[in-house]
Amino acid sequence: MIRRLKYNEIDFEKYTQCLENSEQRKYSATRDFLDITARDQWEILVYKDYEAVMPIPFVRKYGVKIVHNPKLCQQLGVFSKKDDLQLNIQFLNYLEDHYLIRIYSFNDGNKLSEGFRTKKNFLIYPESYEKVYARYSPKRKRKLRLDQEVLDHSEIKEVSYEEVKLFIESNIIGLGKETDLSSFLQIFEISYHKNYLKFHAFYYHGKIINAIATYSDCNTVALLGTFSDKEYVKLSGASVLIDTKIKETIANNSFDFEGGDIPNIEEFFRGFRPELKPYGIIERSKKELFRKLGILLARGKFF
Repeated sequence: MIRRLKYNEIDFEKYTQCLENSEQRKYSATRDFLDITARDQWEILVYKDYEAVMPIPFVRKYGVKIVHNPKLCQQLGVFSKKDDLQLNIQFLNYLEDHYLIRIYSFNDGNKLSEGFRTKKNFLIYPESYEKVYARYSPKRKRKLRLDQEVLDHSEIKEVSYEEVKLFIESNIIGLGKETDLSSFLQIFEISYHKNYLKFHAFYYHGKIINAIATYSDCNTVALLGTFSDKEYVKLSGASVLIDTKIKETIANNSFDFEGGDIPNIEEFFRGFRPELKPYGIIERSKKELFRKLGILLARGKFF
């Protein structure tokens, strides 16, 4: 039996235990990560006594609750001791029958029915760095061999949020409006001060030209942001930063690139020779939302 629990009804000890023992374990479903990215606007679906769980983040528009993955939260879905197609379908049906869905992502460990829409993500699993590096593409290896002049006048540093904030503000791309920037920065700041997020910067002649943000939890290091000064893109600072982070962590942690659907980004990530790990996603238009709202209201199932 699947039931819905609001945030204040969740037994977080049982929820966390279910996640930690699940086959699909993801840092993005943890209480801390969802509290940071969705605040208290998330609830869960539970199977029996926390044998399986499904976190459901949402936003409110004109008093209406709409399921929407929060910023920087790539994958959620069903978490259970052993992934089960039929159980996943039960959760999916409950989600479809009781909620308005704008965007909701399952995880790469969830089996779903054929034809379900998927998006790309890339992962490198724990292994010795030497073996990981040996698989890099010839082009990526060339990019990592910096010219002597660059070597003489560059350095990599771990930096604080305060040190890198202005650089991120000036070089973040793909945001639709000013409020998006504010939301991203707030997530970065809170995650940094909770010791989940680290920033590394590539300095050239004393100034930052590249930076990355990585989130660490659940034996995973996730690349939540790559920021580059376009004037220096040919120096390959982003490649060097990512390679350095992989070198430091890959023996005991997976490295999650957190994306890959945009062609030039996919090409960049593939240079590190990660594994393709697609995940299922539901994405609905505003027109579809209004139509679904009418159906749910008529059924008396909308809450």
